[in-house]
Amino acid sequence: MNKNYYALIMAGGVGSRFWPVSRTEYPKQFIDFFGVGKTLIQSTYDRFLKICLPENIFIVTNEIYSDLVKEQLPQLSPNQILAEPLLRNTAPCIAYGSLKIAELNPNATIVVAPSDHTIADIDGFVQSIEQSLDAASKNDCLITLGIKPNRPDTGYGYIQHTDYVLNTDTDLHKVKTFTEKPNLDLAKSFMQSGDFLWNAGIFIWSAKTILNAFEKHLPDMYEIFSLGRSELNTENEKTFINNAYLQCTNISIDFGIMEKAENVYVLPSDFGWSDLGTWASIYEMAEKDYVGNAVIPSEQVIMFDSSNCMVNVPKDKLVILQGLHDYIVVENNNMLMICPRDEEQRVKEFVAEVKSRFGNKFI
Repeated sequence: MNKNYYALIMAGGVGSRFWPVSRTEYPKQFIDFFGVGKTLIQSTYDRFLKICLPENIFIVTNEIYSDLVKEQLPQLSPNQILAEPLLRNTAPCIAYGSLKIAELNPNATIVVAPSDHTIADIDGFVQSIEQSLDAASKNDCLITLGIKPNRPDTGYGYIQHTDYVLNTDTDLHKVKTFTEKPNLDLAKSFMQSGDFLWNAGIFIWSAKTILNAFEKHLPDMYEIFSLGRSELNTENEKTFINNAYLQCTNISIDFGIMEKAENVYVLPSDFGWSDLGTWASIYEMAEKDYVGNAVIPSEQVIMFDSSNCMVNVPKDKLVILQGLHDYIVVENNNMLMICPRDEEQRVKEFVAEVKSRFGNKFI
């Protein structure tokens, strides 16, 4: 296993779309949605153990979740958990993590990935990551993984690529454009063109290349973190980072760097990826019975004349459903949500309304 390969796993999100199971105090990356005995972050960590040495895997999270990370990944050393004092989107956390890793190993090549994705084909995932790490270690390039779309989905960002490849040894294509979540007609045209991929939000680069990109495209942020690089991996790190985040703008790595840089490449991939952004995506990935019901867990759920439903309830809860078709039924801590699957986008609006009325008491 290559000692210069590192993973930076981002685990700071709240996941309000999965209310009431995912809440501010216990967000979705720490939940076992499929009843497999592992949470999403534990599954993500295990995938990267196939690519990186255990000591080369770092988790960046909101400081309020540091104890959850320690509880679910007790094998990590304290220095492998990067605690963000504030939510500042993905660019600051990647600047922090990349500089910290670069101070440990200037020759590092880093894969950055969210903690809450699911992968069906683990071997295919490992192959794509290792191919990208190898290319990034030898070339001055920023790599992102693009998922071959199987439907015109409006919930994902899209990456358009050209026919130009990095070199003949790879399938890494030069990126032409990034597009945020499109409307349905535009998504259909993307599918028909054949040169658009879903943006998986997984990035690979050498520490040197990404830090050069920060210096060029986000110079203020680069300076903020660089001023204290000698404090990283020391007992003074937390104090420095707390001060640095107060100065950082809220900006994504996509908007801050990837859409501006000229050395961006995408690897077309197909390994059963889902970003688990909605209950509908959980339903799509989950095992279903002969009438299309996905019930997690299923021990005490009884369904009559019901089909194509997504049901997620506590193991000790007896639930009887009758006459429901194409519904989402979720219960947690005596909070119940029932809604049609095709109206799930209203969940986020509902959560926002509850938060405005009651604060975080129920969120």
